[in-house]
Amino acid sequence: MRGQPGFFDVDERYARLSAVGDPLEKLNAIIPWTVFEKPLAKALKRSDGSKGGRPPYPAIMMFKILVLQALYNLSDDQAEFVIQDRLSFMRFLGLSLSSSVPDAKTIWLFRESLVRAGAIDNLFARFDKHLSKSGYLAKGGQIVDATIIQAPKQRNTQDEKDAIKRGEIPDGWKDQPAKLAQKDRDARWTVKYSKAKRPEQTPHSAKTEQRDIAIPMFGYKNHAGIDRSQGFIRGWTVTSASAHDGAQLRTIVRKDNTASTVWADSAYRSKKNEAFLAGNGLKSDIHQKKPKGKPMPEAVSRANGRRSKVRSAVEHVFARQKDKMKLFIRTIGIDRATVKIGMANIAYNMLRYVFHEGRRASA
Repeated sequence: MRGQPGFFDVDERYARLSAVGDPLEKLNAIIPWTVFEKPLAKALKRSDGSKGGRPPYPAIMMFKILVLQALYNLSDDQAEFVIQDRLSFMRFLGLSLSSSVPDAKTIWLFRESLVRAGAIDNLFARFDKHLSKSGYLAKGGQIVDATIIQAPKQRNTQDEKDAIKRGEIPDGWKDQPAKLAQKDRDARWTVKYSKAKRPEQTPHSAKTEQRDIAIPMFGYKNHAGIDRSQGFIRGWTVTSASAHDGAQLRTIVRKDNTASTVWADSAYRSKKNEAFLAGNGLKSDIHQKKPKGKPMPEAVSRANGRRSKVRSAVEHVFARQKDKMKLFIRTIGIDRATVKIGMANIAYNMLRYVFHEGRRASA
């Protein structure tokens, strides 16, 4: 029919996409997707141990949709639309113009299978193992930090908030299953402190001073540790936003890094953490805290400044996830949030792997 694209028209458009540098084409070519086959197959098995009927779409293709969602901050409905709308997305998934595209419900069900199976840790570990086999060992020590990932604010009464904090279901919610399903009882409020500048005297004054401001935030935390040498995320966990950063150190720190130094901000400095690091042959380079009621000693201030230069590398990871990938929690509950954040961590490591492979190829 006149006006409809033919095979050669589509082929030419693909060639033009390649010519201008399709990032998904490069990602698709470099990432060894087969490393995810076994953990996906295990996750998609039925609870009785038998495999279900033939799935309508290949597991790897569905997993790649989750990668696209992580990279481009797509909801399930948006993913369904954009896959049909963009040739680059179709090529990334191995779909033709006539191929059937998974709808939003299918994408949701696939992700729910991973949630129920608790598969995200295994998927992350499989890719991390591939990184090591490819020569990207965890080297140079490790940098630990956490960042808040916001979720939609909950409109609850004070009594409901108190019940949730006690780990209880508020009165009346059990009788309203639709309402209960839409209430996130795992996310928490916290306060993030930041620096702000303000004019000291008048709006036209060039002289400014900094002050601390408190920003209320609701959601979860992505606690992560990266290796200093290559910047890959090596350890991570997810908690509510109110969880203390320092309590997660032992979960995040890896013992297979070729160097022993661990960098972190002062929230991680405690006797327990110092004892844990020393007991595992690791060297603490955690920020020193300011003495109570006393000014920070000059030598300690200089040492903290040196540590901050190293620690800034992990801030770049979080900035990529939140500014470029627009990481935000749309789901309900910590199990789903863990898969969402876990996929963002896997996607980040994929991008980092492509970067390093490009440098290796051009060396």
